[in-house]
Amino acid sequence: MESAKPSGGSVFLVEDEVMIRMMVADMLEELGYSIAAEAGDIEQALQLARTTNFDIAILDVNVNGKLISPVAEVIEGRNRPFIFATGYGTQGLPPEYCNRPSVQKPFQMDGLAAVIRSTLKGSAVA
Repeated sequence: MESAKPSGGSVFLVEDEVMIRMMVADMLEELGYSIAAEAGDIEQALQLARTTNFDIAILDVNVNGKLISPVAEVIEGRNRPFIFATGYGTQGLPPEYCNRPSVQKPFQMDGLAAVIRSTLKGSAVA
């Protein structure tokens, strides 16, 4: 049962809807990831993006009506991988990040797992 779970992967999760954030956190933990930090607004997300150690970030594109771009910029500057979670499809991604991996809300656990695995594999740096 444990064999398919990654070990030691930590996730920084940004989602403004509390119930969705809790559901995604539960999915991640079930997949074997730990939650490094969670944020529900841009200001908190910016602070945590600068100071938290994590392996990958999952970023809601629209956080309380504000685009996630400033947070993505900080994470990109730290050379950390991230994926977007969006209910708007790929056309809802910030233009400067349209080539980044994303999951379409609502998503299933297996879809989330596949995008995380693919993103982590593609960003492996020694």
